[in-house]
Amino acid sequence: MKVIDILKGSKRPFASFELVPPLKGSDASRLYQSLDPLMEFRPPFINITCHRDEVEYVPNTDGTFTRMTLSKRPSTVAIVAAIMRRYPELEIVPHVICGGSSQSHVESELLDLHFLGINNIMALRGDALPGQKHFAPEPDGFAHSSELVGMISNLNRGQYLDPTVRQGLSTDFCIGVAGYPEKHFEAANLETDIRHLRQKVEAGAQYIVTQMFFDNDRFFRFVDLCRKAGIDVPIIPGLKPISSRKQIDLLPRSFHIDIPQPLVSLMEKTRTAEEAYQAGIEWAVRQSRDLLEHGIPAIHYYTMAKPDNVCQIVRSVF
Repeated sequence: MKVIDILKGSKRPFASFELVPPLKGSDASRLYQSLDPLMEFRPPFINITCHRDEVEYVPNTDGTFTRMTLSKRPSTVAIVAAIMRRYPELEIVPHVICGGSSQSHVESELLDLHFLGINNIMALRGDALPGQKHFAPEPDGFAHSSELVGMISNLNRGQYLDPTVRQGLSTDFCIGVAGYPEKHFEAANLETDIRHLRQKVEAGAQYIVTQMFFDNDRFFRFVDLCRKAGIDVPIIPGLKPISSRKQIDLLPRSFHIDIPQPLVSLMEKTRTAEEAYQAGIEWAVRQSRDLLEHGIPAIHYYTMAKPDNVCQIVRSVF
């Protein structure tokens, strides 16, 4: 079932989850350790993140360096197939990114997912390579996620990159995209960022999942600005519980988000790692309940492959 149909047809709010695939060198059991505890809540869908290949320069004996492209995790198609084998009834939303891929490579990945029976895609630009100041697309790649959304929409109409495919089978993907309540860090301002988000919707995106945030007022303002800008698709809030005091400093650097002072004060009062862990759960429970009181149909939780605190939150809220 498509995510948009799940959202429209659900009679009560629900939780969905996002998993990070295990690193190369492990097997599917590591993936299932992250997934199995979440199945207690019967999620209607699970998102699977995607990470671009990384470039490393390996020193040679003569003092030169060899450029190597390394895949740090199993492929998206392999992860999806492993989950389908264990939970064939579960809807899976794989992330497909622009970064590190040509247009033809992205199209091939999408068609592989289509052959597996996948009906939902989260279309993202992806991050710059470590050490790069700005995102740089491949020579024949996409610079913006709106272009990726456009490709998926074309495939849904049976339009392929290969001009010799004149009567290609139409795919049937439901397309989700990301939104940023505190704006994408590369955008000049929130209004500009929302204009870019509208371009993704106009290209064919059917729903939005937000970046993590810790102040619900930021989310409500974001939704209001989206509606005023003519964006009428569902907007699902994304939450991540803080699990340690050090994340108060790390998360703003990594994700370009603000931590509200009441949360900072709450974490600073904790004396042990367990107290900090429980304080993060407490804050996320309050956030979740407030969102549901405002009529939010679903909440998307970022588990980062460690579902214990998310499980505690969902048991308390839903």
